[in-house]
Amino acid sequence: MISDLKITVLRRFHPDDVFGEDYPIKKLDWMRQRHVVEDGQEFIVHEMEMPEGFCSGAWTAIYPHLRMLAFGGNMPGTEEGIALGSCNDGLRPVVFKIERN
Repeated sequence: MISDLKITVLRRFHPDDVFGEDYPIKKLDWMRQRHVVEDGQEFIVHEMEMPEGFCSGAWTAIYPHLRMLAFGGNMPGTEEGIALGSCNDGLRPVVFKIERN
Protein backbone atom coordinates (compact mmCIF):
# COMPACT_ATOMS: atom_id res chain seq x y z
CA MET A 1 0.00 0.00 0.00
CA ILE A 2 1.28 3.46 -0.90
CA SER A 3 1.18 5.99 1.94
CA ASP A 4 0.12 9.57 1.43
CA LEU A 5 2.82 12.13 2.17
CA LYS A 6 2.93 15.74 3.27
CA ILE A 7 5.62 18.05 1.89
CA THR A 8 6.30 21.26 3.80
CA VAL A 9 8.47 24.03 2.38
CA LEU A 10 10.88 24.74 5.24
CA ARG A 11 12.98 27.46 3.65
CA ARG A 12 13.72 29.10 0.33
CA PHE A 13 17.21 30.50 0.15
CA HIS A 14 18.18 33.70 -1.57
CA PRO A 15 21.43 33.48 -3.53
CA ASP A 16 22.94 35.98 -1.06
CA ASP A 17 22.24 33.43 1.73
CA VAL A 18 24.23 30.86 -0.22
CA PHE A 19 27.11 32.95 -1.57
CA GLY A 20 27.16 36.22 0.39
CA GLU A 21 28.99 38.70 -1.81
CA ASP A 22 31.23 36.06 -3.44
CA TYR A 23 29.05 34.84 -6.33
CA PRO A 24 30.66 32.22 -8.60
CA ILE A 25 28.96 33.83 -11.60
CA LYS A 26 27.93 37.36 -12.53
CA LYS A 27 25.10 38.50 -10.24
CA LEU A 28 21.98 39.42 -12.22
CA ASP A 29 18.68 41.08 -11.23
CA TRP A 30 16.60 37.91 -11.63
CA MET A 31 18.69 36.02 -9.04
CA ARG A 32 16.36 35.89 -6.05
CA GLN A 33 14.39 33.36 -4.01
CA ARG A 34 12.28 30.86 -5.90
CA HIS A 35 8.68 32.02 -6.34
CA VAL A 36 7.13 28.69 -7.33
CA VAL A 37 6.56 27.81 -3.66
CA GLU A 38 6.39 29.79 -0.40
CA ASP A 39 7.98 29.14 3.00
CA GLY A 40 5.55 27.14 5.15
CA GLN A 41 3.48 26.01 2.18
CA GLU A 42 2.23 22.42 2.42
CA PHE A 43 1.43 19.90 -0.29
CA ILE A 44 -0.27 16.51 0.05
CA VAL A 45 0.96 13.68 -2.17
CA HIS A 46 -1.61 10.99 -3.08
CA GLU A 47 -0.56 7.87 -5.00
CA MET A 48 2.87 9.40 -5.74
CA GLU A 49 1.33 12.04 -8.04
CA MET A 50 3.03 15.43 -8.06
CA PRO A 51 0.68 17.96 -6.42
CA GLU A 52 -0.66 20.81 -8.50
CA GLY A 53 1.51 23.92 -8.16
CA PHE A 54 4.61 22.01 -7.03
CA CYS A 55 7.90 22.69 -8.82
CA SER A 56 8.75 19.85 -11.23
CA GLY A 57 12.49 20.34 -10.71
CA ALA A 58 12.12 20.04 -6.93
CA TRP A 59 9.87 16.99 -7.39
CA THR A 60 12.58 15.26 -9.41
CA ALA A 61 15.23 16.10 -6.80
CA ILE A 62 13.27 14.83 -3.77
CA TYR A 63 11.61 11.89 -5.55
CA PRO A 64 13.92 9.24 -3.99
CA HIS A 65 12.87 10.44 -0.51
CA LEU A 66 9.21 10.48 -1.50
CA ARG A 67 9.37 6.97 -2.91
CA MET A 68 11.14 5.55 0.13
CA LEU A 69 8.62 7.02 2.57
CA ALA A 70 5.57 6.23 0.44
CA PHE A 71 6.50 2.55 0.33
CA GLY A 72 7.17 2.29 4.08
CA GLY A 73 10.92 2.86 4.25
CA ASN A 74 12.80 5.35 6.39
CA MET A 75 15.76 7.59 5.78
CA PRO A 76 18.79 6.66 7.90
CA GLY A 77 19.57 9.20 10.60
CA THR A 78 16.15 10.84 10.73
CA GLU A 79 12.94 10.21 12.62
CA GLU A 80 10.77 7.37 11.39
CA GLY A 81 8.46 8.50 8.61
CA ILE A 82 10.29 11.80 8.03
CA ALA A 83 12.87 12.90 5.48
CA LEU A 84 14.49 16.23 4.66
CA GLY A 85 15.33 16.99 1.07
CA SER A 86 16.15 19.91 -1.15
CA CYS A 87 15.89 20.92 -4.75
CA ASN A 88 19.14 20.84 -6.64
CA ASP A 89 19.11 24.47 -7.76
CA GLY A 90 22.57 25.48 -6.56
CA LEU A 91 21.75 29.16 -6.89
CA ARG A 92 18.33 29.19 -5.16
CA PRO A 93 17.90 26.01 -3.08
CA VAL A 94 14.69 25.14 -1.29
CA VAL A 95 14.57 22.75 1.69
CA PHE A 96 11.57 20.46 2.23
CA LYS A 97 10.30 18.31 5.08
CA ILE A 98 8.57 15.16 3.85
CA GLU A 99 6.30 13.23 6.22
CA ARG A 100 4.47 9.95 5.84
CA ASN A 101 0.79 10.35 6.81
